[in-house]
Order: sequence, then structure tokens, then C-alpha cells
Amino acid sequence: MARAARGARSGRPRREEARSQAPAYADRAAQRRAPEAQRRAGEEAARRQCAHRPPKKSARGPGDCTPRERRRQLMDLVEDLAEPDVSVVAACAALGVSRATLYRATAPVAPPAVRVRAPNPRRLSEAERQAIVDVMHSPEFVDQPPMEVFAKLLSRGVYLASIRTIYRVLAELGESRERRNQRLPQTHVKPSLTATAPNQVWTWDITKLATLERGIFLHVYVIIDLFSRYVVGWMVATKECKHLAAQLFAEAVARHGVEPGLTVHSDRGSAMKSDTLAQLLGTLGVSQSFSRPHVSDDNAFSEAQFKTLKYQPDYPGRFSGALHARGWLEPFFTWHNDDHQHSGLALFTPAEVFHGRVAAVHRVRQDALDAQYALHPERFPNGPPKAALPPPEVHINPLEALAIPVTVNARPVDDTGPPSRSQMASRAAASTPRHETPRSAVAALPS
Repeated sequence: MARAARGARSGRPRREEARSQAPAYADRAAQRRAPEAQRRAGEEAARRQCAHRPPKKSARGPGDCTPRERRRQLMDLVEDLAEPDVSVVAACAALGVSRATLYRATAPVAPPAVRVRAPNPRRLSEAERQAIVDVMHSPEFVDQPPMEVFAKLLSRGVYLASIRTIYRVLAELGESRERRNQRLPQTHVKPSLTATAPNQVWTWDITKLATLERGIFLHVYVIIDLFSRYVVGWMVATKECKHLAAQLFAEAVARHGVEPGLTVHSDRGSAMKSDTLAQLLGTLGVSQSFSRPHVSDDNAFSEAQFKTLKYQPDYPGRFSGALHARGWLEPFFTWHNDDHQHSGLALFTPAEVFHGRVAAVHRVRQDALDAQYALHPERFPNGPPKAALPPPEVHINPLEALAIPVTVNARPVDDTGPPSRSQMASRAAASTPRHETPRSAVAALPS
């Protein structure tokens, strides 16, 4: 209570004293705000001047300036105001710019002084450099690298310079490059092939099959016709060999009666690029095409066929040997050619396209669709259905300028119905011998 009373009694004189001193405080505040007002006026003038400039490609709005631009504009305004009737001090005060800033911005810039680099005390003398050159050009070391020369001289108690210094001296003379003949960089053309009928383009590749023994693989050679995806030949072997590849192609070409003009496409494996296979294909009138180095999709059709093989529900994963692999692969390739409704062939089988039975099968499919449309036209809101046909052309990297048209007569029509896949599997299991024969067999598919 006493403290509150004392505060009430002492508060009245303080308020009255503050009222009496208010005009003096207001004058001082106005004096402090005057330079601030001048500075704001200068910035506003600079902002108006910046607004007349053409917009730049930036996220700033029209009229916005960076601090550097604003300072430059203020310097221009000060120079415009600093005429004979207005002093520099008054102009700087009006715009809120420091005179030191103005003098620093308008002071003449002296050209940079040319400095002469002091010589490095560790630098080799001309005599020492010439000694290095003479040693490297001597008959004993003319064909030796600096590392060898350095080690041999050091073993003799002679030290000319470090290995890096010797390299640097040779580089200044242009003698540190490779002096042997170097293979120039090669540009590989993108392969482009087009097939409009069977036996125009074949693609082939080799894939590995895992065995029960770790690190041991079997090799499956597969040749497919590009236009029909028909497997024209395959082989199982314990190794990748150019002679086996040549044997496979010789039998496949003879079996299907291929005329000269066929193109065989593959990747750049050792068997594919071998001289043995190239000589055989050249004798048969078959040209070769290769994928580009380190390009995985130039031979996509063979890779897709391998995926179909290894993604079968009954794929063993590992094989006990070559006989086991042949017993499983023979019914698979028969099913692939004769029963597999291929999505890339409008759900026709490769055998139907390869042997020219597409027209007959398409007629049956179209008759079934027409009959269903006649019974229930309301189920087909887009009009009468049409049975799809296989594509008339199949391309590898389609480029019209680089397409390779080839015309080869197709095989005659074969209407004989092949056995089912289960029947082929049972026959293969019954005819498989107990012991593996030393010769790698070439599977002859029914044509």
C-alpha cells in the first residue's frame, strides 16, 4: 500500500516533466529523420529511373533493382545534381549517399601494374635440362620410359631429376606422347534391317544355361527368322565355338533351302566375328550384320526369345547335363514354333507365318468374328470386328534410308499338324540315352 501511494505521488510530477520536454524531443526526432527521408527520396528516384529500363530475364518484378544497380543509379543522380549551383556535399546529403562512396566510384582506375614473376630457385638450369634431354636421347635410353631411366641411373649413383620433372621436360619438347602406331577411333554405323518375308533376315545369339555344378554352364545356339520368329536351328554345346556355329549354319541353310541374299544379324561375340563363320557365310552368299559395341538392344529379337525360353513355368533353372538340356529344349522349340501364339505376330504362331498359312487361319478367325457380330452386334460398339494380321514388315532399328530390302522365295505351305508339346516331351524322354555322346547334336526341327 505504501509503495503504491509513493508511486502515485511520484508519477504525477514525472508526467508533467515529460509534457514540458516533449517539444524538444520532437525536434530531435525530426532532425534524426531528415537524413532518412532524404535517403528514401533518393531511392525512390532511383527506383523510378530503373522502372524505365527494359525488363530482363529474371524473377524480379518491374522497377526492382539489385543493390549494385541502385548504387550505380544513385551515383548518376549525384553527378547530375552536382552542378555549379549545387555542391557535391549537398547532392550527397539530398540522396543519402556517402561522399566516400561517390569519390570511390568516380575515381580513375589505374591500370594494373605489370609484375615480373621472380624466378623459382628450384627451377632447373638450362644445362640441367639439356643433360636430361641428352640422356633420354642416348642410344641406351631412347626407347625407355622415364621411370626405367630414373631407376637405372639412380642405381648407378646418378640423379638428374625426379620422374615427374623428366616427364615435364619431355612434354615441353612434345616427346611424351605414345610413339607406337595407335588405332584410330572407329564410328560404327547403326544397323538397320527390314524383312518383308521369311528367310530374308536371320538373327542368332548364344545364351548360357546353368548346371548343377557351380561355375559350369551349357551354351545354347539359337537362330530365328526375323519376319516369323521361327526357330530355324538350335544347338546345345559345352562351349562357345566358331566351328560349331559354322556347322549349325551350314545345316540350317541346307535344311530350309535358303537362296543367296540372306542377311544374318548378331552381336559381336567371338563365335559371331570368327573368320571360320565369315568364310562359310560368304561361300553360301549370306551377308553379315553386327550390333554396335556396348549396345544391348540392337539384337532385341534374339534376346526376347531367350527371355521366353527362361521364363517358362517348367523351366528347370539348372540342368544336370547336355542330355537333360536337349530333352527339355526340344519340346520347347517345337511348342514355340507350332503352338505359341506370338504377340508380335498378331497371335499367329511362328510356323503359320514362316510356312505361309496366315491367310487360311485368318479367314477362319474372320468368319468366327463375323458370325458373332451377326448374332450380337450390340456387343461391338465400334462396328464389325476385324481379325488382326501380322505386320507386313519387321525392322531392326528402322531407318528408311538404311533399310536393306531382300527378296527370297518363302517355303511352300505345309498343312501337316505337328504333335503336341506333351507328346514331344514324352518322346524325347523315352529316346534320351543314358550316357552323353561326345558330339554336340544339332537339333533338326520338323519343317
